[in-house]
Amino acid sequence: MEWNKLLSLKRYGDQSKRIRKEQDETRLGFEVDYDRIVFSASFRSLQDKTQVIPFSKTDFVHTRLTHSLEVSVVARTLGRIVGKEILKKHPNLSNIDGYRSNDFGAIVAAAALAHDIGNPPFGHSGEKAIGHFFSSGKGSYINKLLNEKQYEDLCSFEGNANGFKILVQSQEGKPGGLRLSYATLGAFIKYPKASLPIKPSSHVADKKFGFFQSENKFFEELMNDIGTIKNNSEFFRHPLAYLVEAADDICYTIIDFEDGINLGWISESYALEYLINLVKDSIDKKKFASLKYTPQRMSYLRALAINSLIKDSVSTFLKNEEEILKGEFRYSLLEKSKYKPQVEDIISLSVKNIYQSQEVLQKEIIGFKVVSSLLKAFVTASINKFNNKENSFDKIILRLVPEGIPLISESLYQTILNATCFVASLSDGKAMELSKKMK
Repeated sequence: MEWNKLLSLKRYGDQSKRIRKEQDETRLGFEVDYDRIVFSASFRSLQDKTQVIPFSKTDFVHTRLTHSLEVSVVARTLGRIVGKEILKKHPNLSNIDGYRSNDFGAIVAAAALAHDIGNPPFGHSGEKAIGHFFSSGKGSYINKLLNEKQYEDLCSFEGNANGFKILVQSQEGKPGGLRLSYATLGAFIKYPKASLPIKPSSHVADKKFGFFQSENKFFEELMNDIGTIKNNSEFFRHPLAYLVEAADDICYTIIDFEDGINLGWISESYALEYLINLVKDSIDKKKFASLKYTPQRMSYLRALAINSLIKDSVSTFLKNEEEILKGEFRYSLLEKSKYKPQVEDIISLSVKNIYQSQEVLQKEIIGFKVVSSLLKAFVTASINKFNNKENSFDKIILRLVPEGIPLISESLYQTILNATCFVASLSDGKAMELSKKMK
């Protein structure tokens, strides 16, 4: 892979290459990406989507929106620091092409801002509910209606693939979706593969999949343009996707932990014990001792911990840059972190005290049932409409879909996927409201 291709400013529909040196410095193309994401309806809905704790009414707890904003801030810093060093190592990128370190920051920040945009309501519980509905639940009969790859898209429904669909799907009056730069789209795709074939692999880019069959054609065009094609059916991960992933990993590790402490689910003494090894080289003990309240102390430790992990992630990326460009670096940056034991300890405690707490599990069960009931209604109505067999109830259900949202398509697969993605687009509150109305 080559950096000058990976940093492509091209957008959907462009007939000629966009030159970095010709960009308006007051409104760079990569910064436009960030703006378009912020003003999109899909991003706004994240304000009422679960990060960890569904239906939480406390100011302590993060939603997908606040989480995404924080991840983008960390990602921008990662991108700028890495970009500065990459330009030193590859001076032609700056001297000839005109790229700046802030370009790297803008790309990674925009991709990170959108990283959760395709997640369904109720967190991973909603994702599991969709997969279960099609694989083992009331939607399993659809197996007979679709080909193997199409059916697997639904059974293994993936928020990352749905996010890519949201960013690039053409709608009436909006060809190419948000029309983000190819560099930002590349950095967004953490898993550059389809749902099938499933190939056992230790490579971090193979853990999940990144696009539905409906976006297959554009995905291949994108990969070809930015030079991340490995061969005819396999693709490399965009190097900057490692930074997006690291920003997400850093934030959910440290900030979910902080949420648990502020809620009283994790003792503050654990915070000192678990975080001290991350911050021992940078902590000002006198300043820390002067902080009277738990939120103040947690805020201070969180900032120092995030800074330590940023520096370490940058170091790991730069040390492995050549391997990353060859597509041979098989790990997330935090997997190779010198702080890996401390990170694993924090995550382990968060799993026990937060993710598997009775409050979270009980509310996830509610979310699972809500998503399943909505899928049954909207998928059934959409299939009946597609086959011109809709009944009175189907018509009422379909009137609940806002104008402008694509649902009934030219193919049955696309119609079912659209109905599924509509349910996935709902906020937690809206999903609950619709479920109650139908009951």
